[in-house]
Amino acid sequence: MPAASATPAPWWDITAYDYDLPPELIAQEPAAQRDASRLLVYDMRRAALDHRHFAELPSLLRPDDVLVVNDCRVMPARLFGTRAGSGGAVEILLTARVDATTWHAMVRPGRACKPGARLEIAGVSAQVCACLPDGQRVLAFACTPAEFEALLQRAGVVPLPPYIKRPRAPSSPADRERYQTVYARAGCAIAAPTAGLHFTTELLDTLRAHGCQILAVTLDVGIGTFQPVAVDDLRRHQMHCEQCCITADTAAALNAARAAGHRIIAVGTTALRTLEACLDPHGQFQPFNGPTDIFIHPPLRIRAIDGLLTNFHLPRSTLLMLLAAWLGPDVWRDLYAEAIRQRYRFYSYGDAMLLLQSC
Repeated sequence: MPAASATPAPWWDITAYDYDLPPELIAQEPAAQRDASRLLVYDMRRAALDHRHFAELPSLLRPDDVLVVNDCRVMPARLFGTRAGSGGAVEILLTARVDATTWHAMVRPGRACKPGARLEIAGVSAQVCACLPDGQRVLAFACTPAEFEALLQRAGVVPLPPYIKRPRAPSSPADRERYQTVYARAGCAIAAPTAGLHFTTELLDTLRAHGCQILAVTLDVGIGTFQPVAVDDLRRHQMHCEQCCITADTAAALNAARAAGHRIIAVGTTALRTLEACLDPHGQFQPFNGPTDIFIHPPLRIRAIDGLLTNFHLPRSTLLMLLAAWLGPDVWRDLYAEAIRQRYRFYSYGDAMLLLQSC
């Protein structure tokens, strides 16, 4: 691995999280098979890296390792409709549930969607009830909960990130299947915990047969995870709240694993954020079900894990800042430069990294 960069910007400077990525390395489609993606493996203690494939993961882990996954389910949260009266087109991204038929949403064009405006989406009406301080709207859908769920399944679009180019049309069956982990169970996320997209049911079974324990937490991925950082000084950035949950049984299993000296490996940044949010000052995991706005960045010390499985993240994103807190400000940059040289595929449908304190 090349030597670390000289005189980096201070951790709070947004430019410390810039890097140049050739556009052709932004994955537009997932690998042909989930576990066929590439895997960059880095031993943090020995500063040693290796290039493998995701299907080799069982051979890279110890039999007593604990993998913590985020089992949130991505909902088809993007809707297209018109404004009642004018017929003007409107785009809606549901971001947080108030109740079964009332949602916070990002709406475009916002200037035409003031309180009292009525929207028509695939035969269902929605009224703009309020404008929130951050520009989001509160939308009340004039239908039953069952009709609302039917609307999402009929007309909702999987909210793929904007760097994945798709026509303005209902989601393809392929995207609906592949932009969802095989272990998705609960919640109403608007983005996938993408490190988990590489797992197949068969690979999970192999890991369990190898002796690994798979534990689930839930963080409903929302705008807090992927919202752009709009300030130059990270000390002024405020994360949006996202709902997360660790059950009492999961907290007890994590504490038992830690007491036995077993490694805890977070599958993705959202699983890591949940673990850190639920770790008390004494290093014990506590059950929790509520909102978190945890923002992990240098020089904060990550205490909850011994390893991280993650995809490659956008410049200036809070996900990259979390990675810098785990690896250090120079190491992440050198690993990304190596991944670019080796033509790894980046972002949500791209390849992955396994970053262990000891291999």
